[in-house]
Amino acid sequence: MILGFDIGGTKCAVITANASENSIEITAKEAIPTDLKIKPEEMIDRLIVLADKICGGKAPERIGISCGGPLDSKKGIILGPPNLPGWDFVPIADLVKDHYGAPVNLQNDANACAVAEWKFGAGKGFDNVIFLTFGTGMGAGLILGGKLYSGTNDNAGEVGHIRLKNTGPVGYGKPGSFEGFCSGGGIARLGYTLALKKYRQGKCPAYYKPGMKRGDITAKSIADAAYQGDETALEVYKISGENLGRGLALLIDILNPQRIIIGSIFVRAKDILWQTAKEVIEKEALGCSANCCKVVPAKLGEQIGDYAAIATALL
Repeated sequence: MILGFDIGGTKCAVITANASENSIEITAKEAIPTDLKIKPEEMIDRLIVLADKICGGKAPERIGISCGGPLDSKKGIILGPPNLPGWDFVPIADLVKDHYGAPVNLQNDANACAVAEWKFGAGKGFDNVIFLTFGTGMGAGLILGGKLYSGTNDNAGEVGHIRLKNTGPVGYGKPGSFEGFCSGGGIARLGYTLALKKYRQGKCPAYYKPGMKRGDITAKSIADAAYQGDETALEVYKISGENLGRGLALLIDILNPQRIIIGSIFVRAKDILWQTAKEVIEKEALGCSANCCKVVPAKLGEQIGDYAAIATALL
């Protein structure tokens, strides 16, 4: 039996599974809200109690922990992720290992999801795979030469920080970044800016009502309007698609992957993103590299966090 911990800023989950190098079967899962008012060690203790419950008295053979970075995967320490304020220098791997006595692996969530899609999803059977989150933020997990590549200090794959244009929505603290154009928050900011511009011109997009604030608009509400044919909403996703293509072309040229797997928003909105992105890739990327790379939606769906925690245990 494999045990997994999925640590998030809103909720945390513990998962058990039967797994091998080629297959995985989730056998149990429990989730609880993340309580940021208590010490991280207390929250981890709650998760261990929950894990003991779903393990049913059986000892796990291996344990995987997936958490947002920054972190030190070699030492098993969480280093203050933005979505976990107060979780500074938390030795989570040792805390869990002291309880169970089993090997523990810690990885940031983008890397963990990349491993899951590589072993059990859309990247299965390939040696060079890139996974892009395209959700709350834009990050990447890199499988190169049949191995996870995490860089010198676990910061490989921070593609959201790449600047694609001098101006544009802010993401990862940088205007015009890959994350600014290709993330939930970035799309919402872009949609709000365009909605105000159109409203001043006497046009009101379907996803906007006068008086709305930026926080009232989401990537989903814009996508819903786009699928109904709203011109401004379609323009927002065209701009996002153009910059997705620009970012993908850079990755294709530099890393020459066989598969680029994109999660979250791309899975749900591929129809209004991909054609534009594809056209940009055809113009920007080396043809010989683009021709051997297929861009596909993530396969593991809403369960990817569960698979990611378990896949981390198998590294």
